[in-house]
Amino acid sequence: MNNLLNASIVTPQAKPRLAWPRGILRAFIESLERARTRRLLGQLNDQQLSDLGISHAERLNEVDKPFWR
Repeated sequence: MNNLLNASIVTPQAKPRLAWPRGILRAFIESLERARTRRLLGQLNDQQLSDLGISHAERLNEVDKPFWR
């Protein structure tokens, strides 16, 4: 009966091995999302920017950033 209880325990070594690939995947997905939203920001006209409270200079500053930042 004690063996059944011990079988359900997750070893602490299993979790770190999966953590780094998930972290890399998460960072990659976030980078793609930043690139997508910056591309959309670059497509807005002056009226849309004004509605959002974003100046033309702020848009240029954001659009010029690399995707990883």
